[in-house]
Amino acid sequence: MFTTPLEPPSISRKLVQKSADDDLTTNKPTHNFVTCIYRVILGDIFCDITVTWAKTLISHTLYITVENPEEENHYTCKIDLKTWQFWGKKGLKTFTVAEKRVDVFWDLRSAKFTSSPEPNSDYYVAMVSREEVVLLLGDQKNEALRRTKSRPSLEDASLVHKKEIVFAKKCFCTKTTLGQDKKEHSIIIESSLNGPYDPEMWISVDGMESIRVPNLHWRFRGNETIVVDDFPVQILWDVHDWLYNGNHSGVGIFVFRRVEDENELGSNHLEAEDFGKSFWDVFEEQPSCMGFCHFLYAWKTE
Repeated sequence: MFTTPLEPPSISRKLVQKSADDDLTTNKPTHNFVTCIYRVILGDIFCDITVTWAKTLISHTLYITVENPEEENHYTCKIDLKTWQFWGKKGLKTFTVAEKRVDVFWDLRSAKFTSSPEPNSDYYVAMVSREEVVLLLGDQKNEALRRTKSRPSLEDASLVHKKEIVFAKKCFCTKTTLGQDKKEHSIIIESSLNGPYDPEMWISVDGMESIRVPNLHWRFRGNETIVVDDFPVQILWDVHDWLYNGNHSGVGIFVFRRVEDENELGSNHLEAEDFGKSFWDVFEEQPSCMGFCHFLYAWKTE
């Protein structure tokens, strides 16, 4: 039984925590990570589950943390993805939350990775309680259900927030849930900061250019709303450090926010000058009103 509370090193348990985000913008991180928070029903209570894929030069780890609102403790399952033992990439861990048994099954033996610490395909990670799969990650759903001998949950896990760090010279790639059906879409952010022309930036969704930002010297902070699958999506950016941090390095901050209520596009719409302190104030005071947000820290390398 794994019941000891454990905090992943250097990784905030809360996805949106201003002090942690300040560290990301002032100090270059020593690792890549992708963190997602899911809201699930565990028996008769709602729980937040934080999933973090973290990678350094010497380690590659998956952390799954369950927070029970009725208890102060939280419970973390740590899975080593860089083990030299092939059979170590398939396993099971068990712990207890609110007197309920929770099993975490995983099979990462054939997982395919790109530049992200999160697998791209050919894997599953399943959390099971009371013979229900309350959280399922990966694309091998049938294999997961067969191995766990469990049924899918009647209530799907809901992705609440996502945060990640990406390192690149000028082209940053990520995937995030956008649009009404909440399926994953590919995002590419490109920039041209050197040369005879004014610096520019492009943001593409599924291979189609959605936003072009010319005169980036003047528009290094801003936001625009695009439509994805007939659904409004707000994109905010702050790339000040790309331009004024020397050698065009540093971090650019991007937020992809699905607008749940179209009335938000009126008087309550976040203007460019609001991105920053007031944006965080709103998020910290009323995070539920912001809906799903994907925070991307795009670190330019020389």
